[in-house]
Amino acid sequence: MPNTLRLEEITPDNMDAAIGVRVRPEQEHLVAPVVKSLAEAYVHPTTAWPRLILDDGRPVGFLMAFLGIDWLGDGSGTDIRSGLWRLNIAAGAQGRGYGRFAVESVAAEIRSRGGTRMTTTWHPGKDGPEDFYLRLGFRPTGETSGSQTVGELDLP
Repeated sequence: MPNTLRLEEITPDNMDAAIGVRVRPEQEHLVAPVVKSLAEAYVHPTTAWPRLILDDGRPVGFLMAFLGIDWLGDGSGTDIRSGLWRLNIAAGAQGRGYGRFAVESVAAEIRSRGGTRMTTTWHPGKDGPEDFYLRLGFRPTGETSGSQTVGELDLP
């Protein structure tokens, strides 16, 4: 992976660039647009971690992690998880390792906070990203989140 890849916090200066990241038209039903992710980050400021993916200063993708959420949502704190909430790689930038970079970057952030596993979800089916996540080592947990498959990756 080139050394020119980096993540950048979303700011007023790069917000339009982030919102401009668009996946291929046939993938639009698989992931929310960046603008929705930014709205969700606004209402979940303590757990959402949105970042613009840049290659040599050029926007090539967007990711949003969730950090330390109560997965069950019951307030018990018995199942606290962190992981990849959204991954949008720009249509013309797919297949170049940016998705792998994004997943590895989120894994590194989770590890830095003491986490030992990473959770994500994906839409099953031929158009979905399941093969991508499985190649990276995620394994389905047997759970679903709405219509999405829940997968986990151990972080040694």
